[in-house]
Amino acid sequence: MTKRMIVPLIFGLVGAAILVSLGSWQLRRLEWKEGVLAEIEARINDSPVALPAAPDPEADRFLPVQATGRFTGGQVRVLASVKQVGPGHRLIAAFETDGRRVLVDRGFLPLQSGSEALPQGEVTLTGNLHWPDEVDSFTPDPEPDNNLWFARDVPALAAHMGAEPVLIVARQVSGQGGAVAPMPVDTSGIPNDHLGYAVTWFGLAIVWLGMTALLLWRIRRKTV
Repeated sequence: MTKRMIVPLIFGLVGAAILVSLGSWQLRRLEWKEGVLAEIEARINDSPVALPAAPDPEADRFLPVQATGRFTGGQVRVLASVKQVGPGHRLIAAFETDGRRVLVDRGFLPLQSGSEALPQGEVTLTGNLHWPDEVDSFTPDPEPDNNLWFARDVPALAAHMGAEPVLIVARQVSGQGGAVAPMPVDTSGIPNDHLGYAVTWFGLAIVWLGMTALLLWRIRRKTV
């Protein structure tokens, strides 16, 4: 090995080591994230409890609850889409239970299904508390006059419907028509891209070593 090859070799090995360490870190993050998702899934599918007196958006996120009461007033439509079904709306309705008024995400109604009336009389529903983070700088402003929203903005919806900023995403609603399909809370919307990142870093390490080997070969050819 010539002196001209020492610096490129060290540079190549150090660079590859850094890339491999980044890939290993992503694998550790993957293990951590899978544990978090397992905990969330376990909580989502736990036995439902009564609606807390003062739900906390962080501590009570995904909490399974059961409530009995009545749907009151109208409902708003939030633009949504479901794979293999197409566009439609999530139906968000006000629900009165134990002297309180909260929001309920009844589920998805395809466009071709027209309208779906609220269940009448006393109903019992089970679901999970949720405060979706769906609003960003690209989200259009709601169109209250057209009863159309583009995100489940819980505080804004609660103010619009005169309810607490509490949303129950229904899993089951007694007396609900078949046209509305509940869209229960799950972990599918929580990103877990760490495996892809790890593969990327390890792939870059292989490419880096390959380029280093090519450079060393070219240097060697020039010196022989």
